[in-house]
Amino acid sequence: MSLRLAARLARRELRGGVRGFRVFIACLALGVAAIAAVGSVRSAIEAGLAREGATMLGGDAQMEFTYRFASEGERQWMEQAATDVSEVVDFRSMAVVRQGEETQRALTQVKSVDAAYPLLGTPVLEPDQPLSTALGGKQGLPGAVMDPVLIDRLGLSVGDRFALGTQEFILTAALVHEPDGAADGFGLGPRTLVRTEDLRASGLLAAGTLFATKYRLNLPPETDLSALSDVARQSFDGTGMRWTDARNGAPGIAEFVARLSAFLVLVGLSGLAVGGIGVSAAVRAYLAQKTETVATLRTLGADRATIFQTYMIQIGVLSGIGIILGLALGGVLPLLLAPMIEARLPVPAVFTLYLRPLAEAMLYGLLTAFLFTLWPLARTEEVRAATLFRDALTSTRVLPRPVFIVATAIGLALLIASAAWFSGSSRLTLWTSGGLVGALFLLSLSALAIRKLARVGTTMARGRPTLRWALSAISDPREGAASVVLSLGLGLSVLAAVGQIDGTLRNAISGNLPDVAPSYFFVDIQKDQMAGFTDRLDSDPAVTRVESAPMLRGIITQINGQPAREVAGDHWVLDGDRGVTYSIIPPKNARITAGEWWAKDYTGTPQVSFAAEEAKEMGLTLGDHLTVNILGRDITAEVTSLREVDFSTAGMGFVMSMNPSALAGAPHSFIATVYAEEQAEAAILRDLAGQFPNITAIRVRDAIDRVSGLLAGLAAATSYGAGVSLLTGFLVLIGAAAAGEASRRYESAILKTLGADRQRILLSFALRSVFLGAAAGSVALLAGMLGGWAVATYIFDIGFTVIWTSALGIILVGILVTLGAGLVFALRALAARPARILRAAD
Repeated sequence: MSLRLAARLARRELRGGVRGFRVFIACLALGVAAIAAVGSVRSAIEAGLAREGATMLGGDAQMEFTYRFASEGERQWMEQAATDVSEVVDFRSMAVVRQGEETQRALTQVKSVDAAYPLLGTPVLEPDQPLSTALGGKQGLPGAVMDPVLIDRLGLSVGDRFALGTQEFILTAALVHEPDGAADGFGLGPRTLVRTEDLRASGLLAAGTLFATKYRLNLPPETDLSALSDVARQSFDGTGMRWTDARNGAPGIAEFVARLSAFLVLVGLSGLAVGGIGVSAAVRAYLAQKTETVATLRTLGADRATIFQTYMIQIGVLSGIGIILGLALGGVLPLLLAPMIEARLPVPAVFTLYLRPLAEAMLYGLLTAFLFTLWPLARTEEVRAATLFRDALTSTRVLPRPVFIVATAIGLALLIASAAWFSGSSRLTLWTSGGLVGALFLLSLSALAIRKLARVGTTMARGRPTLRWALSAISDPREGAASVVLSLGLGLSVLAAVGQIDGTLRNAISGNLPDVAPSYFFVDIQKDQMAGFTDRLDSDPAVTRVESAPMLRGIITQINGQPAREVAGDHWVLDGDRGVTYSIIPPKNARITAGEWWAKDYTGTPQVSFAAEEAKEMGLTLGDHLTVNILGRDITAEVTSLREVDFSTAGMGFVMSMNPSALAGAPHSFIATVYAEEQAEAAILRDLAGQFPNITAIRVRDAIDRVSGLLAGLAAATSYGAGVSLLTGFLVLIGAAAAGEASRRYESAILKTLGADRQRILLSFALRSVFLGAAAGSVALLAGMLGGWAVATYIFDIGFTVIWTSALGIILVGILVTLGAGLVFALRALAARPARILRAAD
């Protein structure tokens, strides 16, 4: 009976429309739309990866080997299992263009292929021609196709010549689209595509050089990929073979998209939290207007449950409207923007309506509306019939009944648990939730402190009426200072944290580069080239330091006889192959923290010195045994020492160093780092590349710029998400300003009656907006800095740096946003005539 009556009363009240709830609906719709849109784009990419997985991979499955070609037995297994096999070799090299006395060089990621490539998909070339024709060559030279970026960088045109190692090629086309390019992951240079057989005389694929071979397989239609994967791993266990198939053709991209979208959804949740503040403020303002109605209903015999249910139903209906609008916007917007999004994505995407992200956004919207409206609704229980004769609403207790507190805790727990489940990262979710709760707590305390300081300032501002009016208004609880600081402050906190984290990462990568980082990494130096290589550098006064070491790559397959991942989990050292070196004595910059280095003449069973920090993270101790697959051969070595390795200097550092006899006979090359004055770098590269064409030089500054470019893209994507939070905060400000318009009109009328002119009154309104905006921006900056410091220290493990340009920008944005929202409604209040306002108040 109570619920039926409450529904009837709610229906009658809703006949008045949604006036006063426009901001409520907009805040909820915007937050839900942001989450739904991010989730829809993520689902579109996942669908594209699933549909085009085989094409992106270049076949139904792929077997990859590190720095070696497949053995005869491995090739036979592939040919028996597959209908077609294609061999691809991937490595870095220097593309060299000689034009008269000038020589241009650029780092390139070379992909050499066989006649069967590509098994799936078609490369797009300009001018249009079959790949076989382009690679066939002209004028007695083998052909090559290049990424347009590299063509432009080297100043080439179709028909020009260039060299890879000691082999000369002719450029026959620009590589506009590479069907399997996305699966290759991050590369330090643009792509060059050639035939593998044309590299025989180049010196680039000699024993010990750094390259990867990938064998793409087309399989019979009835093949069970899961079963074949298990057979391949069992058959080639211990060979270093890595298996990928069309079920996840680009695992690196898929994981990156999942993590980025999860983070953006959590950023969207912060925007929803900002909207929740606006929702709460709108409900409080609405219920304050309904106090007499509630008191009348109580006088007529309505109980507390009926009153609560009446307004709960109203708010529920309005929340549903906001959520439905948000779902419609978040679902349709990616469809409308699909052509633009697809053009910017490096992977395929299938844009349509996806139910899962919409359901996820709807759940977040429902829980947020519940959390932020429950306590204001609970206050209706405190309204009694006596309120008709006195202001009883202001005397209600701060906290609602325990049942509402428990319900709020359950709702919050459900929201956090849902976010953790949907994002797939409980740690990231807890960090984000803790940051939001901490920011809200800090902002709430700040709002109270601002009101108290304003109250103190009011007495000190005697003789300055304009300033005193502004401070007096801020100190008034009805002015809504708390709502302004909370909503705007939380949005700015997210934006501040993003700016500080982005700046800190950039500084960590490149801030101290001239002091600590080498000029070049040189790889693929053959042993018989080391003497000439060092002679050139030792004679150059601009070279301050040269470090070199033998270089091999190995995959840790077992720890103490158990599969490595079962022991150490998903640690980054186990993610692919790692650099391995050997040394008679410890490196000069290494400090042994545990154990002892082997003797100079040691020739016993293999021993390994492991990086101390990584050993601790993986649970390794002295005496443990690691099995490392190097060039298809398993080497089991005992951990006999741990040493400090500083990877932050961009210099040379190896996780594993073995005794020389452990790697005796293994073909390998050398790696070197060269520290030199910047003006001498070009001459060093010219001389060494001219003398040793097979050597690949990686300029550290160029690599840093490429990584920084990726970070800029990530920061931009995150900033867009944070921008939604800020926009929602602006809507809340508009709502607060609109709700306070009547009081401003009355205040303006009183001041005009007492002789104040329009200019002073407007200045007073502007000052209160500036003070609140500056306060919100300052507190948000503090919260953002704390969040940035926590992420930098505990997640990225790097030193935190305050980015002052971003910091000052946050405060300025706070001032401008608050001032803009406040002045729009202040001008309308000033335009009203005092007589009409005061007469209406009577």
